[in-house]
Amino acid sequence: MRTIKVGGFAHSARYFLTGLMIAAAAPLVANAASLQEIKDRGYMEIATEDSYAPFEIMKDGKASGFTNDVVAELREYADFEIRQEIMPWSGLLTSLRAGKFDAAITGSIVSEERLRVFDFAVPTASAQHYYIKRKDDDRIQSVEDLDELTVGVQAGSVLLSRLPELNSMLEKTGGKLGQIVEYTSYPEIYEDLSNGRLDYVVNAIVNAQDLIKQRGDIFVIGEPVTGPGFHAYPVPKGQDGVLEYLNEFVIHLSETGKLAELQSKWFGITFPDLPLEPITSFEEFQMMTTVQ
Repeated sequence: MRTIKVGGFAHSARYFLTGLMIAAAAPLVANAASLQEIKDRGYMEIATEDSYAPFEIMKDGKASGFTNDVVAELREYADFEIRQEIMPWSGLLTSLRAGKFDAAITGSIVSEERLRVFDFAVPTASAQHYYIKRKDDDRIQSVEDLDELTVGVQAGSVLLSRLPELNSMLEKTGGKLGQIVEYTSYPEIYEDLSNGRLDYVVNAIVNAQDLIKQRGDIFVIGEPVTGPGFHAYPVPKGQDGVLEYLNEFVIHLSETGKLAELQSKWFGITFPDLPLEPITSFEEFQMMTTVQ
């Protein structure tokens, strides 16, 4: 773990470096195919992540999860072949930006930094952030009770970048964020929450629901600590035809009830009020995520 204090908040060096690299690379998208080129060649190349439950699950070399089922639906929907590469998250967005793939069908979360390089199709799930606490910790009953408590979050993540929203919530009741401890992975974070080294953890609602499904005897989900957030499929900027195609596909899933069916199957919850518009700028994203 490594924590750097900046203006009262803890940020990882990785977060800043990632932001700088994305900003520098923003105009450079090589070899990205247009929708017409995809149709002419007869296939779309997509990338999916290898392990991000419940979106992507790999067991004994076999893929399952929400994304796997969505890709199966896309193959039925498309009038061209869908070629899929399953790969680690660490290289996925870089490969997409470089034009190796036409789109990423994965559990990616929309963020300000990512919007510098990618447009995002119509969202498929909520990614609003919630606090998670130990079930037997009676000190915490609401967001107000998080005042100056120690929180665990993944380094370099969208979750880390939106912690200032929680600080703003706490300031309204005279409180403030406590120590922020950054980790490389959530299994480590949950272990330290269970043994009392952390007071609470912040994660997106789908991942939080998955945790409770597995370890509901130990942990409980609390209240939201941000405005809305979204899981959506990224497309390199400038590929408007590909973006529109994915928009129509996700709307098709929504209108036929298939999206809600898959959300219920894999997340244990449905999201009937998701936006039916793509997210292509920070201004749009801010309007969708700001708490009124």
